[in-house]
Amino acid sequence: MKTALIYCRVSTKEQAFQNHSLPTQEKACLEYCEKNGYSVGEIFIEEGESAKTTNRPEFQKMLTYCQKNRGKVHALVVYSVNRFARNNQDHTTIRAFLLGLGVTLRSVTEPIEDTSTGRLMEGVLASFSQFDNDVRAERTVSGMKNALEAGRWTYKAPLGYLNSRDSQNSKTLAYDTEKAPLVKKAFELYSTGLYTKTEVLKQVTDLGLRTMTGNKLQAQTINKILRNPIYAGWLTVNSWGSRTRGNFEPIVSQETFDRVQALITGKKHLITPHHRNREDFPLRNFTSCEICERPLTASWSKGRNRKYPYYRCQNSKCKAVNIRKEILEDQFSEYLNKLTPSTDSIRLFSAILLDSWNDKTKEQQRTIQKVKKDLETLKERKNKLVDAFVYDKSIDSEIYQEQLSKLQLEIGLKELEVSENRQENLNPESILKSAMFVISNPEMVWKNSPLNQRQRFQRVLFPKGLRFGKGGFGTSETAPIYKLLSTINTQKDTLVAPRGIEPRFNG
Repeated sequence: MKTALIYCRVSTKEQAFQNHSLPTQEKACLEYCEKNGYSVGEIFIEEGESAKTTNRPEFQKMLTYCQKNRGKVHALVVYSVNRFARNNQDHTTIRAFLLGLGVTLRSVTEPIEDTSTGRLMEGVLASFSQFDNDVRAERTVSGMKNALEAGRWTYKAPLGYLNSRDSQNSKTLAYDTEKAPLVKKAFELYSTGLYTKTEVLKQVTDLGLRTMTGNKLQAQTINKILRNPIYAGWLTVNSWGSRTRGNFEPIVSQETFDRVQALITGKKHLITPHHRNREDFPLRNFTSCEICERPLTASWSKGRNRKYPYYRCQNSKCKAVNIRKEILEDQFSEYLNKLTPSTDSIRLFSAILLDSWNDKTKEQQRTIQKVKKDLETLKERKNKLVDAFVYDKSIDSEIYQEQLSKLQLEIGLKELEVSENRQENLNPESILKSAMFVISNPEMVWKNSPLNQRQRFQRVLFPKGLRFGKGGFGTSETAPIYKLLSTINTQKDTLVAPRGIEPRFNG
């Protein structure tokens, strides 16, 4: 009596259909074996697995069993060919493998035999299985694209969001009240330019941010979060070239997201301390040699009775700089003092900035009111469109979808405009007072700050660092605020707001 193996499979979606259930398949296969004179060796049951791939646990066990029992297994019985494979190439390859082991394929519901007609029928059935699988895949992709165009996110919610449904029962994303504020915190910290990604990760981890499974975030995870436009309310699929405004509230404003991207891509520079810090040498790697332009290094040199701190040019072929720590840092302090603007310049600049802030605030409020009015009009048009399609039946599905997508895009853009023009709850007088104190006392601020703050302060004042040579310190660029102060005209009747000085607004 010949021996047969039975293989039954059902995918997760198919489990709901009785005719595809595992008990139904197994019973039919056992009856087939009994009717055709096969003794059953083993039964392999695959639950919740798709036939798109051969990498199925029970399927692989079945193939291994055939190899180990070569010559002892004569047939593999399945309920139908699409239980075996849904890919024509996989079907042909595995079928040839089994034939090499002396195992033929038999289907309970389809006439496949070792005849020319049977082999033709098997090839046709395998092709139809792949065709059915391809059609399903195309429909799935088409459905996903349509959902994205309508602003609906159809995938698993990213960290900070939860999968949800809106008032119209459409898929959307909702705030995760526990994680969303911490994701927002990560963006805000990094957008300042004062923290590295590692520092941001440590801070939000200490505050309790965890993955959906409760694990601590890894470095690559925080990097993906900071790059993901979904947190600014945009749905993007790069492989489709798709970018649509989502039907959910963003966690961060567009302005914050754009600042983060500029820092990540290097368009703006982080104001962070050097990674290999030494408390004794705050100007190390910040100051460079005027001759060879290499950053200065620093170390303690051993003298006759004690050690002495020196800054040096690290280029062995140059060595143009070799100076005691206290001398170089005293000259740096003098250089900072030269930057200090006059009291009159600071007072006048403060007045100009406050006037500009107040004017811009009023202008911003007018803009917001106008945009909100436009937004209300668009939403009314959307409601009328829905009524015309759902209740009046006066437009067909194609026109409805086309017009809905356009309105969704316009509404998204208007909401973005409102968000971008929303004013932060700031006290400009207090902020300005603090900033002017720092600008008026750069030497004192630098000397009385810890190392990491000194290094940040240096980078703020001199974004491209300083060069040092026989003539002392020099730089190609100072902070923009000093350039503005240097151009302030003390004639009251000629005061105007400097270009580029505007209040900061955020969503």
